[in-house]
Amino acid sequence: MGHREDLLEGAKRCLLEKGYARTTARDIVAASGTNLASIGYHYGSKDVLMRQALVESVEEWGAGLAGTEEAGGGEAAGDPVERFAAGWDRILRSFLEQRDFVASQVEVLGLLPRDPELRAALATVLPEGGEGLVAVFENVPDTEVDAESARVVGSFYQALLTGLMVQSLVSPAALPSGGDLVEAMRRVLSGTVLPATVRGPGEERTGGGAATS
Repeated sequence: MGHREDLLEGAKRCLLEKGYARTTARDIVAASGTNLASIGYHYGSKDVLMRQALVESVEEWGAGLAGTEEAGGGEAAGDPVERFAAGWDRILRSFLEQRDFVASQVEVLGLLPRDPELRAALATVLPEGGEGLVAVFENVPDTEVDAESARVVGSFYQALLTGLMVQSLVSPAALPSGGDLVEAMRRVLSGTVLPATVRGPGEERTGGGAATS
């Protein structure tokens, strides 16, 4: 590899070991075996390099997830509910196994409001992320995912992904399983979130709470 590739690999290691905000240019140089001048020459600045490292780290995580799906054989040909549950179980296992990666992603979420360049960089790849998640769950190439599916279903997957990432750091023992997520969706869509004993006969849920008819 040349210095450009060495720098990127060093930055990705620093992202996992030190975090996004705490990584310095000297940290990257030490991790890559290059020199400070190389950062400016190849990337313009440390921040540009770190943004690229962040994006590639996410892409590599996604590629690893897709590889796990392929290794699972014909799982995608089965029942869609079972496929959904199994897919989230794989993602949740990866969160617990790759805690440094998850920590780096959650850290970046807190930086977005005050870093417009970081926000812009991630906004350009966000649609691809949704597309990639749909492709993983449907076990198809990214090119077969249409724009509307990526927008609607991909956004839903990304919302779950982000929330579960945070949960995995705060309280890993309380993480739901893929089956729990299926059950949650079933209850919400059927209007049976709460046990029947919680509400008396004739009570309905309204925007402000329960109201008797």
